[in-house]
Amino acid sequence: MAEEKQKGKGRALSRFALNSRFRKIFLVVLAAFLTFAGPTYIVYVLMHLLEINYAVSMVSGLVLFVAGLALMWYLIKNKVIS
Repeated sequence: MAEEKQKGKGRALSRFALNSRFRKIFLVVLAAFLTFAGPTYIVYVLMHLLEINYAVSMVSGLVLFVAGLALMWYLIKNKVIS
Protein backbone atom coordinates (compact mmCIF):
# COMPACT_ATOMS: atom_id res chain seq x y z
CA MET A 1 0.00 0.00 0.00
CA ALA A 2 2.80 2.41 0.86
CA GLU A 3 4.53 1.57 -2.43
CA GLU A 4 1.38 2.45 -4.36
CA LYS A 5 1.23 5.85 -2.64
CA GLN A 6 4.87 6.50 -3.52
CA LYS A 7 4.28 5.54 -7.16
CA GLY A 8 1.19 7.74 -7.35
CA LYS A 9 3.05 10.62 -5.77
CA GLY A 10 5.92 10.20 -8.22
CA ARG A 11 3.55 10.34 -11.17
CA ALA A 12 1.80 13.44 -9.84
CA LEU A 13 5.08 15.28 -9.40
CA SER A 14 6.54 14.12 -12.72
CA ARG A 15 4.98 17.07 -14.54
CA PHE A 16 6.90 19.35 -12.17
CA ALA A 17 10.14 17.47 -12.76
CA LEU A 18 13.21 19.65 -12.71
CA ASN A 19 15.04 17.86 -15.51
CA SER A 20 15.39 20.84 -17.78
CA ARG A 21 18.18 23.30 -17.09
CA PHE A 22 15.98 26.10 -18.45
CA ARG A 23 13.19 25.20 -16.02
CA LYS A 24 15.61 25.24 -13.06
CA ILE A 25 16.99 28.65 -14.00
CA PHE A 26 13.52 30.03 -14.67
CA LEU A 27 12.23 28.87 -11.27
CA VAL A 28 15.22 30.35 -9.43
CA VAL A 29 14.77 33.70 -11.19
CA LEU A 30 11.01 33.60 -10.53
CA ALA A 31 11.59 32.87 -6.83
CA ALA A 32 14.02 35.76 -6.56
CA PHE A 33 11.62 38.08 -8.40
CA LEU A 34 8.69 37.11 -6.18
CA THR A 35 10.74 37.42 -3.00
CA PHE A 36 12.41 40.75 -3.70
CA ALA A 37 10.54 42.60 -6.45
CA GLY A 38 7.06 41.42 -5.45
CA PRO A 39 6.82 43.31 -2.17
CA THR A 40 8.53 46.43 -3.53
CA TYR A 41 7.83 47.16 -7.18
CA ILE A 42 4.52 45.35 -7.52
CA VAL A 43 3.18 47.14 -4.44
CA TYR A 44 4.35 50.45 -5.90
CA VAL A 45 2.62 49.74 -9.20
CA LEU A 46 -0.59 48.70 -7.46
CA MET A 47 -0.64 51.73 -5.17
CA HIS A 48 0.49 54.57 -7.38
CA LEU A 49 -0.17 53.63 -10.97
CA LEU A 50 -3.35 51.56 -10.57
CA GLU A 51 -4.54 53.52 -7.48
CA ILE A 52 -5.55 50.44 -5.50
CA ASN A 53 -6.16 50.69 -1.76
CA TYR A 54 -3.07 50.70 0.48
CA ALA A 55 -4.16 47.65 2.50
CA VAL A 56 -4.90 45.58 -0.61
CA SER A 57 -1.53 46.41 -2.15
CA MET A 58 0.31 45.55 1.08
CA VAL A 59 -1.50 42.24 1.43
CA SER A 60 -0.71 41.40 -2.19
CA GLY A 61 2.95 42.24 -1.54
CA LEU A 62 2.95 39.93 1.47
CA VAL A 63 1.33 37.15 -0.57
CA LEU A 64 3.97 37.53 -3.31
CA PHE A 65 6.74 37.47 -0.69
CA VAL A 66 5.39 34.29 0.90
CA ALA A 67 4.97 32.68 -2.54
CA GLY A 68 8.60 33.52 -3.36
CA LEU A 69 9.81 32.04 -0.09
CA ALA A 70 7.71 28.91 -0.63
CA LEU A 71 9.14 28.46 -4.12
CA MET A 72 12.66 29.02 -2.77
CA TRP A 73 12.02 26.41 -0.08
CA TYR A 74 10.76 23.96 -2.71
CA LEU A 75 13.88 24.49 -4.82
CA ILE A 76 16.19 24.05 -1.84
CA LYS A 77 14.31 20.92 -0.76
CA ASN A 78 14.75 19.41 -4.25
CA LYS A 79 18.44 20.40 -4.29
CA VAL A 80 18.12 22.76 -7.24
CA ILE A 81 19.71 25.43 -5.04
CA SER A 82 22.50 24.14 -2.84
